Amino acid sequence: MSTREKSGCPINLSLELVGDRWTLLIIRDLVFAGKRHFRQFLQSDEGISSRTLAERLQTLQDEGILTRSDDPTHGLRTVYRLTEAGIDLLPVLATLGAWGSRHRKADDNLARVADELAAGGEAALERMKAALRREHIV
Repeated sequence: MSTREKSGCPINLSLELVGDRWTLLIIRDLVFAGKRHFRQFLQSDEGISSRTLAERLQTLQDEGILTRSDDPTHGLRTVYRLTEAGIDLLPVLATLGAWGSRHRKADDNLARVADELAAGGEAALERMKAALRREHIV
């Protein structure tokens, strides 16, 4: 996945990094599903391939959206964590989730989570960001 910028437009710059199908889903899994390991990401319902996952994780690491470190509890595993830049994507995910729950045929339980987060406004987003910082920023 190339992240060479084609223009200085902020929307374009953002989409060049997170505009493919998989990148925001990986971040979604870090934020909402608590996934931290490569194998956990592979088990998502959407069925990402291991090659695509490895490429996206590397890009996200290269771009400062997440970090990668050895898992202290298991010598052969790697742990992925969000950086502050990754945590700052929470409002994007919340807005996409709320839109999808209103305009697409979303799973009722998942739509409820999106709707509750959207209904909580900026205060709910800030509380969740604080919780993510405690989990991810080491």
